[in-house]
Amino acid sequence: MASSGFNFKQFHVAHDRCAMKVGTDGVLLGAWAGVAGASRVLDVGCGSGLITLMVAQRTAAHVVGVEIDAPAAEQAIENVAASPWAHRIEIVHADVSDLCPDEKFDHIVSNPPFFAEDLLPPDVARARARHTAGLTFERLFREVSRLLVAGGHFHAIVPTSAYDAFAFCAWEQRLYPYRRTDVVTRPGKPVRRVLVSFAGGKEKPVLRDELVLCDARGLRTADFQKLTADFYL
Repeated sequence: MASSGFNFKQFHVAHDRCAMKVGTDGVLLGAWAGVAGASRVLDVGCGSGLITLMVAQRTAAHVVGVEIDAPAAEQAIENVAASPWAHRIEIVHADVSDLCPDEKFDHIVSNPPFFAEDLLPPDVARARARHTAGLTFERLFREVSRLLVAGGHFHAIVPTSAYDAFAFCAWEQRLYPYRRTDVVTRPGKPVRRVLVSFAGGKEKPVLRDELVLCDARGLRTADFQKLTADFYL
């Protein structure tokens, strides 16, 4: 970890001007999302550009990150410019609703706002990044539905407590879960996060598994190491 960010194997992410810092949730989603073979990928609420960069490393796709917060968008632009994939990454400082519907995506990823029922923290930028006051689940899925190509996929990570509401909003847009990984910090602990992929069409049985991040000693499990091997130093 550098003083203002993180060094990964193939890129650096500075995040000192971002409301939300680089964290495990973003790394998990960036490594887990099933984006193999993607041609155009959108990262909604890209923040520092972490997931955007991870997707670019994993694919040959054109990747667009959209971020409403100006300082975060500026830092994402700088992070991308310093990466090996600047020629096929675009960071847009805008609300996702401002994106042109003519430019659709075959994959969309998002580490969306959450903690909707908690008290908002005093810092406005952090509040916007962490809470659904600005980008509700309902609005997120409307935009995802608008911007996905037919047969496209949406990948996200959400707190376990928010999953049912999240999945219901997807269902309202006729997007259905088909892959789910429950994230547990240590053996015997409750599920902390849910990694989930949605697609249109008919509902299918959900391929479901569990990822334990650390063993009883606090060391990364073999599964966690395998998932993130291309990124963590």
